[in-house]
Amino acid sequence: MPFLLIKYLTTAALVILISEVAKRSDKFGALIASLPLVTLLTLFWLYFEKQPDSKIANHAYYTFWYVVPTMPMFLVFPQLLQRFGFWAAIACSVMITVISFGLFAFVARRFGVDLL
Repeated sequence: MPFLLIKYLTTAALVILISEVAKRSDKFGALIASLPLVTLLTLFWLYFEKQPDSKIANHAYYTFWYVVPTMPMFLVFPQLLQRFGFWAAIACSVMITVISFGLFAFVARRFGVDLL
């Protein structure tokens, strides 16, 4: 139980830290958020929980492939936010990400990468 509490508090602190830094500096906040900190924490948690190396490696491998279709959302969100406001921009960004993921998974499958 103490490990689980440490796990939750560390992960929550990271998200809070990023949002606080982003309030003060757009660029530095984005830089920290773009680092694979959550993925690294997840790899640490899997390792500390004695998960097999294959599970840890698969997590890193699939994370790479799942990040690629999220990129269009980061490009389109700022324009959507200016035109339609926060909630509509978020909703459209989610739809764009889902569509991008579906298309990317279809193309990736042709190259032997099974994402679904």
